[in-house]
Order: sequence, then C-alpha cells, then structure tokens
Amino acid sequence: MSNSNTPYRFLFAAGGTGGHLYPAIAVADEIKKMKPESEILFVGTKDKIEGRVIPKLGYKFQSIRIRGFARKFSWANLLFPLRLLYSLIQSVIISMKFKPKVAVGTGGYVAGPVIWGASVMGAKIILMESNSYPGITTRLLERYADEIHLSFESSKKYLRRQNILKVTGNPVRENLGTSDKSSAKKYFGLDENKKTVLVLGGSLGASSINNAIEKSLNTFTENNLQLIWQTGKNYFGRYKNLNFAAAKIFDFIDDMNKAYSACDLLVARAGATTIAELTVLGLPAILIPSPNVAENHQYHNAKALEDENAAVLIKDDEIESKLQKTVLTLINDSNKLNMLSSNAKKLAKPDAAKEIALSALKYAQMI
Repeated sequence: MSNSNTPYRFLFAAGGTGGHLYPAIAVADEIKKMKPESEILFVGTKDKIEGRVIPKLGYKFQSIRIRGFARKFSWANLLFPLRLLYSLIQSVIISMKFKPKVAVGTGGYVAGPVIWGASVMGAKIILMESNSYPGITTRLLERYADEIHLSFESSKKYLRRQNILKVTGNPVRENLGTSDKSSAKKYFGLDENKKTVLVLGGSLGASSINNAIEKSLNTFTENNLQLIWQTGKNYFGRYKNLNFAAAKIFDFIDDMNKAYSACDLLVARAGATTIAELTVLGLPAILIPSPNVAENHQYHNAKALEDENAAVLIKDDEIESKLQKTVLTLINDSNKLNMLSSNAKKLAKPDAAKEIALSALKYAQMI
C-alpha cells in the first residue's frame, strides 16, 4: 500500500464537517508543494463531507466506521462502545499497512481512533485545534501529541501540556478573496456603488439568521443596501422566489472568493473556518454563534474576537431584536467598519498551513 522507503508519509484524520476537513487539506496541499514525493492518506467516514471531497482532490482516502456519541439520549449510543472498538482495530490496521511517519488530527470524532492507532504504530502526532474552546477529541488525544497547533491564545488555559502548544492559527485555502470589489459585485449582478452585506448560515443553513434576514429585507433595500444571501440547502426552497433585485439568494455559494471580495459587512455563524477567513481578509463582521454545537464553541470563538474589538457578537436568541438595527448602524459607520477590519487582521495567521506543514516535514525526517 505504501512505499516504505520514503520518510514522507503523512496520515490525516479529518472530517465530519468542513471546519475539520478544509484546514487539513490546506496543510496537505502545502506538504505536497514542499515535498511532491510525499505520500498522503486521508482517513474519515464514507458518508460525511470527506468521503465526497477527498477523492475528487486526488488524495488517497480510506474510511472507518465510527459515529459520534449523540448528546441527547439515543438507543444508538448503546452500540457506541462496540463501534469504537471496531474503529480502533480498523485504525491500527490502516497504520500497520500505510506506516505513517506523522499523523495529523484536526478534531472531530473520526480523529480519535485514527490518531490513537497511528500513535500505537509509532507515528509522530500533530493535533490542530481550530476552536477557542478545545473539543473533547483534542483533550483526549493531548497525551499522545508531539505538538498541538491552536488558533486562539485563549485556548491554552484548557490544555495541560503547555510546552507542546503553538498558536499557529487555522489554515485557510489559498487565493482567498483575490477579486477586486467592484468586479466581484458585478459578478453577482449587484450595483458596484451600493454597500453589500454577505449573509452565511453554513452549508445547511441557519433558520434564525434566515428568518431575521427575511423580515429585514424591505428595510435593508429601502436603506440602499444589497445582499448576497446563502440560505443553506435546507431553507433555499422557502426563500428562492422572494422577489428582491437587491438580494441575490443562493443555497450554496461555490465561489467564496468572489463573495468575500464583494462584501462590505459579513453576517455569519462563528465556525472556526469563517473566523480564520474573515481575519485573514480583515472583513468587518457580525457573528451569531450557533447554539447547537458541541461545548458552545462558536460562542467562545466569537467572544474571542469581540474581546479584541474585531467583530460584533449577537447571541442567537437576540437576533430578532438586534440584527436589523446593528446592520444598519454598522454599515453606515465607516470608522467602526475600519476599526473592526484592522483589528480582525491583527488576529490573522495567514501562514498557518505552511507552519504546520513544516512541522510535519521536520518530524518525518527525524524518524
């Protein structure tokens, strides 16, 4: 399965969500750029995002059978110990065959068994934690790690092994936001002279954000604003026929570079990837953390930015009362927009993928 003569063999345990997957891809791409002869294997689950995305990118992919532990009572939880045992055995077999020198885990339940299996087989372990409050997988795997790369300084206090922690940032894709603003607005059929609000609720969508935007559309357009609105696949049917020339409505935006380039103000959830991208680009943002995520990590992500005056935080249960007024006040306050933008940029770590790739290569050469 692998050429055991090359030291450059890297296993990535990443998936479940785009937030866990795309930073891993950014690091793998950097490794390939620096050492084209590297062998890279991604391990994840077949039915999640990684099962669709990784094979298309040309990387090798193997799946294990693991599902997360449901937070509410579920009969499926009774099978969790058996599934976990099975996935641990699968993971050890994968590492026995592939013989990775370095294994990189990005959090999410799939990383647990895979990183443990690689560690048992002697691989060096690098963990990436993109949320300000480290997830349970990172906390469980901490003891096996050689390095843990964090996105937030504030994450350090939740982990024990301070000497292996590095605040590197969350890797983002290359060529982010490379269009110029007026041509990006034209691409979406928008007026290049009007202020543009980009609304993102994640790939599936966020009902509270969508409801608040729908109620505010009249007011926004009366105030000369235009919108690029990603409703998410689950909600597109409900909003696609709203007839507002100044609102371009999508289920999913393929060209995020152009969307970011057109944007004067971002309204979004506070996932780690969104945070990394808005800081690299210096986008003024209103962040509305999802209340439905593990350990409320989106709130901690948004709060870390709010504390640095780098974003405005609105809680999900305050969205109806606050969003419209906050958008209108902010979009017309160029001083505040500029302040948010420059403070966000100060938190950016644009070289994160490169730094983590260099660490991985260093460990591969040590063995």
